[in-house]
Amino acid sequence: MTNRYNTNLAAEFWVLSALYRCGVEAYLTLGNKKSVDIVIHRKSQDRCNIDVKGLAGPYDWPADNIKDTGNPNHFYVFLSFEGKISNPLASPSVWIIPSDQITRFIKQFKTRRDVSRKLLIENGDKFKNAWQQLSS
Repeated sequence: MTNRYNTNLAAEFWVLSALYRCGVEAYLTLGNKKSVDIVIHRKSQDRCNIDVKGLAGPYDWPADNIKDTGNPNHFYVFLSFEGKISNPLASPSVWIIPSDQITRFIKQFKTRRDVSRKLLIENGDKFKNAWQQLSS
């Protein structure tokens, strides 16, 4: 059984690996309580920040610390290992969403906020595996 911290690390390293495979210059930030997990230096000379949200199973992502930053260079990567985190041959589901477009996927409940997996599946096709957003 993988604990939550290991799931987050696995997700961050998976995203970092995918970025390098796409030819993107990316760097993992260190620390346990951080708002930016990966920094990218793009060809256009601007900097891009990525906040990776990883889950072991097919669930909604907690969104208490997710917000529209208004920054078109801040992205959220939502990754789900689809219940197969212990299988290194299984590929996760990935959505890459600019922070200024995240609010349409957030559901507010009485005691919590979530990024809705259902809304991503139904309305997030253009964000699914949208790695090209990060390499511009």
